[in-house]
Amino acid sequence: MASLSVSDYGAFMEKFTLLPDTNSSQKLPLNGLTFSVKDIFDVEGYVTGFGNPDWAKTHSVSTSTAPAVMSVLNAGATCVGKTVMDEMAYSINGENIHYGTPTNPCAPDRVPGGSSSGSAVAVAANLADFSLGTDTGGSVRVPASYCGIFGFRPSHGIVSTAGVTPMAQSFDTVGWFARDPTILKQVGKILLHLEDDNPVKLGQLTIADDCFDLLNMPSHRLKEILVASVEKLYGSEKIQYTNLGSFVEANVPSLKHFMGNNTTEKRGDNIPSLVALSSAMRLLQRYEFKNNHGEWVRSVNPDLGPGISERVWEAVESTDENIEECYTLKNELRAALGDLLGEFGILAMPTVPGPPPKVKTEPSTLENFRAKAFSLLSVAGVSGFCQVSIPLGMQDDLPIAVSLLAKHGSDGLLLSFVEALHTSLNPQ
Repeated sequence: MASLSVSDYGAFMEKFTLLPDTNSSQKLPLNGLTFSVKDIFDVEGYVTGFGNPDWAKTHSVSTSTAPAVMSVLNAGATCVGKTVMDEMAYSINGENIHYGTPTNPCAPDRVPGGSSSGSAVAVAANLADFSLGTDTGGSVRVPASYCGIFGFRPSHGIVSTAGVTPMAQSFDTVGWFARDPTILKQVGKILLHLEDDNPVKLGQLTIADDCFDLLNMPSHRLKEILVASVEKLYGSEKIQYTNLGSFVEANVPSLKHFMGNNTTEKRGDNIPSLVALSSAMRLLQRYEFKNNHGEWVRSVNPDLGPGISERVWEAVESTDENIEECYTLKNELRAALGDLLGEFGILAMPTVPGPPPKVKTEPSTLENFRAKAFSLLSVAGVSGFCQVSIPLGMQDDLPIAVSLLAKHGSDGLLLSFVEALHTSLNPQ
């Protein structure tokens, strides 16, 4: 790997240039834009390293390029390199003991978020106009929040994951980062094959009050910024409030299989039904990860960093208990949330429980934060809904963000809504 300057923020694994097809006589929609790709995407002529040196040593050079990468290349964008990621995509921190932790441009002493850490940093540090990442449990939404940029997780199954090393197929998505909503939408139009723009139709903005109560900072500020902006554009009658945890518990029957143990007891700092939801998500994630990579892990016994090693081996040694219930739960949650939002509805909640943790924080210290994070992240993860993390400026010199979710297949609505909303947002 070539040596890089400090200005690279440690974002890149390899720097190279892939140019779009310049033979086209028409102006291409992403012409002039640069992008980077997470080291989980196949790029012809390069090894897909999956964040781990042992993986790179035991896998061959890719003979083709992932369709998602080709789509933005063919739309006129120029690829500037591959970016660092968490090992085997199994973390939301963004720390990599082998290749280094990309420096968070917003808060250098804080983690950049993972597993698409380098992709987020490349955009936040102005090293690329946009980046491609993947989001299984939160790997685009979390680093977007931590690095103060926009991050989009599309509806599950909408963007091709061919040529992308799988983590857990029931949740894997190809997502992307940008510094402004216009580029975010431009990239989305290519990857999602969206038609021409239509006026934004907001049915209702539903604010998950109980989710905002999980924040380890004053939650009213985030809500006030969002509500003021929506009221200005659409009027106060378009805003409603809900207790999402209670709604999920009452309308998702299969959730009972994952509730009632010690981890879901009612406490002031969690929402039992969403903790149960995240338990189901992580159970199915472990099961699919084991099926994808268990044989390789057992045969190679790779060198893995702290926290990641424990999660990988927990997955490899996991059982198949309650797996069918997980699949049923996914369908039930998608239907229930669809009923809650109705046509053209959008759900608002925090992306994560608070600002990014400090670099090299002990994994055990982070456990409560991680648990709350996954309870929030699992809503889109399990339902397959699209979700966007929107930066709302800084508080106490640390980036803060809010998330918006829309029904499966309503990606175009969500991208257009974010673009419209941005003009009236007043970040603190």
